[in-house]
Amino acid sequence: MSSFFPSAFYFAFFAGMAFLMPFLALYYQSIGFSGTQIGLLTGIAPLVTLAGAPFWTGIADSARRHKAVMVLAMLTVISAMLLMPRFSAFAILFALVVVFAFFGAPVVSLADSATMNMLGENRQNYGKIRLWGAVGWGLVAPVAGLVVERLGLAWPFYGYAIGMGFALLTALAFHFPSSQVVVQFRAGMRSLLTSRRWMSFLLMVLLCGIGMATVNSYLFLHMQSLGMSKTLMGLALTVSTFSEIPVMFFAGRFLKRFNPRDLLLLALLVVGARLLLYAVSGQGWQILLIQLVHGFTFPIIWVAGVAYADKVAPPGLSASAQGMFSSTLMGVGAALGGLLGGILLQAFGSIGMYSVVGAGLTVVGLFLLLPRFLPGKRQSE
Repeated sequence: MSSFFPSAFYFAFFAGMAFLMPFLALYYQSIGFSGTQIGLLTGIAPLVTLAGAPFWTGIADSARRHKAVMVLAMLTVISAMLLMPRFSAFAILFALVVVFAFFGAPVVSLADSATMNMLGENRQNYGKIRLWGAVGWGLVAPVAGLVVERLGLAWPFYGYAIGMGFALLTALAFHFPSSQVVVQFRAGMRSLLTSRRWMSFLLMVLLCGIGMATVNSYLFLHMQSLGMSKTLMGLALTVSTFSEIPVMFFAGRFLKRFNPRDLLLLALLVVGARLLLYAVSGQGWQILLIQLVHGFTFPIIWVAGVAYADKVAPPGLSASAQGMFSSTLMGVGAALGGLLGGILLQAFGSIGMYSVVGAGLTVVGLFLLLPRFLPGKRQSE
């Protein structure tokens, strides 16, 4: 299989996201929205994703119309973002954000399903393809900053539309699973939802999502509380983005040596340690060093999740399994992590927040690791 089209898709998709996501809160602030309104607009997306990903991937699997669903979703999110800078009323923008999150929720899951199908017997090479998303984000993020600074805060939406337009063109070349043996959709979903190992895997994904949400939502606030500059914040984001590339490149070797559940447990422990390191760091160079650890958190979580979802999905339900994984990580996990982090931030400050969440994840991770050292307790995948 040629890796060009899925690699180009991830590059363009995340390049578009790099144009949009870092500037949304600034745009909302520039048109006069209050902190509460900004919080509602940014906080509603993970909750909508929770419903949107399984809804659309379920339709795609049950109707066997994966490409049609993907094209519809991408055209809708592009249209929603092009409409955003034309309005300043909160109710209209809230509705557009809901549409954007609901239709955008299944896109990466569908892309992952198609990519794994197109890889065939070479599924271990998924990381080498997915790393182009990190390259797209890392290369475009600084360019986006310059464009927005010179041309204004409407350009995040235009830049996103351009990137997503290229991603849509590459997605037209995707080949989705077409198994000759397709289980009944409801029966297949029932088997997934009643699988103890799948649900325990999703529980670990949820915990990872909570930890990653405290990084994505509150790291810059933590750095600001320590008196660090915005330049350093941008550099921290760049370091974490490029730390993904080598890990993604060698992800196939990790999957050959370790099963996805063990990789996810490793990532959970690293997330906990990363948060604890934030809590004890007080200087910029220390934060930058900690950002290098990012490569062993989100990339490992994503590669392990995609691989395990592809492995356990009943025939014909690959997209649904990917949707359940992504909605657990980016939907429930992100929402709970943002809420829990906000409560702890207000009660104990950023150092206390990272101490509590980091300690909690580390303890749970060690508890889950303990059975692997007990005779006869290790189960094969």
